[in-house]
Amino acid sequence: MLVGPSGCGKTTAMRMVNRMTDITAGDILLGGRSVREQEPTRLRREIGYVIQQIGLFPHQTIGENIATVPRLLGWPRDRVRARVDELLDLVGLEHDLRDRYPAQLSGGQRQRVGVARALAADPPLMLMDEPFGAIDPINRARLQDEFLRLQAEVRKTVVFVTHDIDEAIKVGDRVAIMRDGGRLAQYGTPQEILSRPADEFVAQFVGADRSLKRLSLARLQELELGSVNGAAPPRQRLPGSMTVRDALSAMLAADGADALVVDDGRELGVATLATVADFVSREAP
Repeated sequence: MLVGPSGCGKTTAMRMVNRMTDITAGDILLGGRSVREQEPTRLRREIGYVIQQIGLFPHQTIGENIATVPRLLGWPRDRVRARVDELLDLVGLEHDLRDRYPAQLSGGQRQRVGVARALAADPPLMLMDEPFGAIDPINRARLQDEFLRLQAEVRKTVVFVTHDIDEAIKVGDRVAIMRDGGRLAQYGTPQEILSRPADEFVAQFVGADRSLKRLSLARLQELELGSVNGAAPPRQRLPGSMTVRDALSAMLAADGADALVVDDGRELGVATLATVADFVSREAP
């Protein structure tokens, strides 16, 4: 994740990877090979690219849009059609959308098509430039979840640009926070960024609520849960895979009621507000 204030150079840094912006110093290696040694057009065809404006061709159908790079690479027609069907399934779109045009789809659907098009030739690397920035908050959260599901399935290397630190923490394995002037302020895992900000700039950028943000990185099953001890279990049941932050919201919405944490029908224990508070105090830097 490349994250930082507007104008700090996030997109410029990402565009150097596919040589849409030329490197003036240093180098970028893909699979151990410098991007400087590769012909730009061929390099770009081997890198998936998703942008905020999506950039679908309005005069082409959804199927034609997804098939753009495979057609350029000379894939046989049957292989292209099979790949389009596979990708529609992968991003959760109905097959009858393949013959519609971008203007006939919602913003969220068009964004999914953009991701499918970037994945079409099965590139080892994807560049994503604020792909969910223009989507409303509800659909943005859904698309983030969908992206995490896809990433768990296809396992790509992704360089993802965002100005939203919450998105960076939720989606990223590694986070690079940039400051004005294109300088790197800190690089590390989301947990490291939240627990040990490198300086005041990073601490302010992450926000004063970073203890709460850390709750989104932990799962209920990781807490020291209380025992049911033969007593009547709480009526509220929450999955062990739920983030502690989401569990806290659920318990507060239930007037602070305890929750029984379960996993595939097994009772793991009881989570309480005190359990969460104890976790926060132990995780505090």
